[in-house]
Amino acid sequence: MSGAGGIVAANYVANAAPKDGTIIGAMQRSVALVALLGQKGPKYKPQELNWLGSLAKEAGVCALATRTGATSLDAVFKKQFVMGGTGPNSTEFWPALFRNLMAAKFKLIRGYPSTPQIHLAIARGELDGVCQSWASVSVQASAMLKAGTIKPLVQVSLHPDPEMTKLGVPMLQEFLTADNLAAGQNLEDVKLFFKLTVIPPVMGRPFAMAPGVPKERVEAVRAAFIAMSKDPIFLEDAKRLRRDIEIVTGEEIQKIIADLAKTPKEKLAALNGHFKFKGPVEKVKLEIVKHTGRVVALKRGGRRVVIDRGGKKVTAKVSGRRTKVTVGGKKAKRKAIKIGMTCTFDYYGNNTQEGTGVHELTRLDRSSSGETAPADPESGGLLSGASNPWPRRPPVA
Repeated sequence: MSGAGGIVAANYVANAAPKDGTIIGAMQRSVALVALLGQKGPKYKPQELNWLGSLAKEAGVCALATRTGATSLDAVFKKQFVMGGTGPNSTEFWPALFRNLMAAKFKLIRGYPSTPQIHLAIARGELDGVCQSWASVSVQASAMLKAGTIKPLVQVSLHPDPEMTKLGVPMLQEFLTADNLAAGQNLEDVKLFFKLTVIPPVMGRPFAMAPGVPKERVEAVRAAFIAMSKDPIFLEDAKRLRRDIEIVTGEEIQKIIADLAKTPKEKLAALNGHFKFKGPVEKVKLEIVKHTGRVVALKRGGRRVVIDRGGKKVTAKVSGRRTKVTVGGKKAKRKAIKIGMTCTFDYYGNNTQEGTGVHELTRLDRSSSGETAPADPESGGLLSGASNPWPRRPPVA
């Protein structure tokens, strides 16, 4: 359930979901602070949700393409860098705080549907950088990190991250000095504001149930969550996905949020104002690209669909949550797609894993069926050198 940076899902869990423990919400870490700041949208009190735990502690990072010449965060105080944003989360909050509190010369381009499109734009020279969790950057920008074309410049975190520390990435605290303050700011407040924003990532990627779920059921699910995190099969899956597991208990998250809620209201109101980006802003307009062809292969239970488009194989990733699938104009599940059908792919462009030729679909339409013999189910593959349908420079509106 997507929308409004996780607020839609949090509203549902808090107000509409059964209070019997049958619904668990996978929350964005920002939903607690956004509600405490009094922003429009949240219809819940985060301290009243029953937090179950998280599988990771998250450290934030701001990274810039090395082609910009930036070798240290000091560079952002001297010249403009263009950052990409996806909504009310770290991709926009942290650039705003750096600009509003520390006079960083950031420009923001909003409207990217997700961070993979931001990383692709960085690789193409359309953006200079991004702020987000290190767990996401280390996966989504792995090719650029390996090639040395993107450089993490600062850890936006309460505690040092082992991986980033090994890479020599300095902590934010090293730059929180009187010399780096924006006009009208004082160092004590700036340190407090950044501390308030780096505490929620300690919650990582938290799970929660509705207020009012019986206490014994909450305790049982919390115990089951911990047990799952130690299960060998689960740990093997996490390893395959290159995800480190570092448990944060539900009780720890509950305390983190309770402590945040004690912050004086005037400080929270001031921080809320600083989250509004006060520099140059543009909005990207990503054109939807369409490819039509006959389905020649299905892989991973329909999660990968391969079509033959004029003799060229095009592979697409079909998400059970993010991709809209229709058959004959009617909504359908991805399992309804069969070899031999003629389908149309709608997507924003290649994902950041350049070289795989896999596209992240926004929509998949089956327009007609075919009676021809199905192709070899392995013929599509994950092709390198797939055509790049996204314009070199996406227009800005």
